[in-house]
Order: sequence, then structure tokens, then C-alpha cells
Amino acid sequence: QVQLVESGGGLVQAGDSLRLSCAASARIANGYRMGWFRQAPGKDRDFVASISWGAGLTDYADSEKGRFTISRDYGKNTVYLQMNSLKPEDTAVYYCAADTDGHMRYRESGMYDYWGQGTQVTVSS
Repeated sequence: QVQLVESGGGLVQAGDSLRLSCAASARIANGYRMGWFRQAPGKDRDFVASISWGAGLTDYADSEKGRFTISRDYGKNTVYLQMNSLKPEDTAVYYCAADTDGHMRYRESGMYDYWGQGTQVTVSS
């Protein structure tokens, strides 16, 4: 059982930056893939970014490429999401998730086994 705790959300203005953190309660194995998703009110939970824990391979949703960066701290069992040039349309609850099997279809939320409680990000115009 892995518990994930997100932090770092808040209210910012368009163009600002935020860094979200996701701390795992247990050691993350090399075969895991960690992901960030977001969900705006009335919308589906959408893929944002992911990273393979062992190799550090990353992938991003097209709308986040060049603005967001996912990274990991191996020793702290923590995943980060650096978000730059934030836009009002980035407003959502951001969730961290762990896929224990490293599925190829990692852009699908159903592939993930553990989820954090979410952290709210609000970007004002």
C-alpha cells in the first residue's frame, strides 16, 4: 500500500509558476510509473505528465509541453511538477498517481493503482 500526499497548490496569477510535490509513504520501486493528472469542475480527469521511476523517462500532454516539467527525487520518494507560464485554463485539482506495473497506456487514469487526495491550483487572469 502506497499513500501519496500532494502539496504546493494555491492561487496565482496568469504567468506565474508553481511547483507541486507528491510524497510517497513507501519506497517507490523502479518499475513504477508516476503520473500527474488534473480535473477541472465538470470535466474528466486528464493526463498532465508522467515519469518512469527507474529510467526517468518523461511524457507530457501536448498542452503542457514546454511549460511543465515532471521530475523525481529518488532518495525522498517524491515526484514534482514544475508549472511555468500558468494560464487560467490550468485551473484544476491536480492529482498524483502511482502505476505499480509501468503500463504502456500510462496516459489513462485507469492504469494507476494509487492516488493522492489532490491539490487545488487556481490561476486568475
